[in-house]
Amino acid sequence: MKPKTFLFVTWVGLLLAGSLNAATIYLRVNQVGYLPDEPKIAIAFSQEDFADKSFEILDEETGKTIWGPEKPGERTAAWGDFTYHYKLDFSGFKTSGKYRIKITESEFVSQLFPIGDDVYGQYHESVITYMQQQRCGYNPFFDEVCHAKDGRTMYGPMPDSTYIDVSGGWHDAGDHLRYLMTSGNSVCRLLFSYRENKGKFQDKVNKLGQSGANGIPDVLDEARWGLDWMLKMHPEPDQLFHQVADDRDHIGFKLPYLDSADYDWGKGQYRTAYYASGKPQGLGNFQNTSTGIANLAGRYAAAMAMAYDIWKNDLKEPLTAEIFKKAGLEVYEIGLKQPGCQEGTPNRAVYRYQEVTWADDMEWGAAELFKITREKKYLADALRFAKEANTFGWMGADTAKHYEMYPFMNMGHYALWEAADKKNQKILVNYYRENIKAVKKRAQENAYGIGIPFIWCSNNLAAAFVTQCLLYEKMTGDRQYHQLMQAHRDWLLGRNPWGCTQIIGIPAYGEYPHHPHTPTTLFTNHLIVGGLNDGPVYATIFNSLKGVQLSQPDKYADFQSGVAVFHDDIWDYSTNEPTLDGSAETHYFLSTFAKQMNF
Repeated sequence: MKPKTFLFVTWVGLLLAGSLNAATIYLRVNQVGYLPDEPKIAIAFSQEDFADKSFEILDEETGKTIWGPEKPGERTAAWGDFTYHYKLDFSGFKTSGKYRIKITESEFVSQLFPIGDDVYGQYHESVITYMQQQRCGYNPFFDEVCHAKDGRTMYGPMPDSTYIDVSGGWHDAGDHLRYLMTSGNSVCRLLFSYRENKGKFQDKVNKLGQSGANGIPDVLDEARWGLDWMLKMHPEPDQLFHQVADDRDHIGFKLPYLDSADYDWGKGQYRTAYYASGKPQGLGNFQNTSTGIANLAGRYAAAMAMAYDIWKNDLKEPLTAEIFKKAGLEVYEIGLKQPGCQEGTPNRAVYRYQEVTWADDMEWGAAELFKITREKKYLADALRFAKEANTFGWMGADTAKHYEMYPFMNMGHYALWEAADKKNQKILVNYYRENIKAVKKRAQENAYGIGIPFIWCSNNLAAAFVTQCLLYEKMTGDRQYHQLMQAHRDWLLGRNPWGCTQIIGIPAYGEYPHHPHTPTTLFTNHLIVGGLNDGPVYATIFNSLKGVQLSQPDKYADFQSGVAVFHDDIWDYSTNEPTLDGSAETHYFLSTFAKQMNF
């Protein structure tokens, strides 16, 4: 049974398709809530001008007005059928509690939101819960083992179909593929979050993800699950595998331990393990256009270097730390020898991860290796790669290919900034600043102050931009872009045309996706809290995709537009599918805004 507050919100804020009224005023807020001293800006919109109206804040417990009325602030751009959008600024209201915004002398009321220094609670731990459910091998959510026969090699130096143990890791999204590309980045994000926000992480499960503390923060247990798989993907000093399975997986929804996909060794048997050859690959109708493997190698080295530092100095496991260090050094050398990018390998469909950026990854790996070795050659490499990476990326662009500029912000610049001299620190800061300014320019034309292109996995871009802004503030103390950062954070947390947060189950009292594109929900009727969905896409992208459809009337039909669409529908794999790396991307900002806790 849904909470009473959810039913109320549905009535006033999310009218069903076909109920559009020109005079209706809709209100959108960050449903997770606001920290007391930060800017607090909601968005109100309608088909008719309401500049003469006022808004006020209602106390949820008493229903009484406790702030306002105030006039709307700045008018922003149009969105879809709604010409009139205004900012509702209540930054001066700082009292902790639970509230709604109401248009004075009307029935138009916002969704519930809190104010307080603990509104972010332990939401970052929900990301870990989601990732536990994505585990391959032993899965603590199902209490089952899947894909134990992974895999049989292709494109490697050994004969094709040679068996290699690459079990473990995480399923990439609603399907059962596993990629070093996204998993390696996910490990990096978890380790980075831990390192930057120590003291905010709980210990409630063991290394298998089962209930029971083991003296290690759960974020590190989850990172270790990925690290152990990454070690398997690097079986020899000069070898690296990058992908397990391919789109032959896409034969319909299925639970992972009941996988019946056939990779030419029988249904539910061995799956293909793709060697990182750095050259075009594809066993079916389609091939990628790979040019090297430095993208994978750089992130691999960064993950292993951070893991070395944490396991040696925090967990006091020097032998384990040395294993990580050795692997990182070896794979980094592979990346030096094979510059370029290893893309995802397709089979039956054209879709794949099409990464083309790699200097940023090698910069990251080199910077982290310098920190643990103090060898100047790694610092020199990092500076060289930083200049090559520069500001290149999606920020400021209208569009990009799928995962073309991945990861979606250059973590290497921050890692190097921590080790660089003042002259180079200024250069690195400027790279970040120029990116942020490019997003700001686009955001000025958007009703919600959003400057991302609505390409596939647009939520990942928004989350990555939040990270970049927060790191820029750490590097400089300059908060001039803080509201721009908040606009993108709040977009993910409900301040968007659909009034729907983009993280499953968060907050529990709010409006969030109930029908994500995942077999777990379909077969178990269980929502996995903490997964970040792909997010809104340009209508042109949605209309061009193969096999995408809706299973039920679109409850957000009134809020769709030619700009972007989002559907809470289990069959929309383009906007409503939670992803491993996107979820891991949110972990840093969710933990950053969380209150320091003592566990």
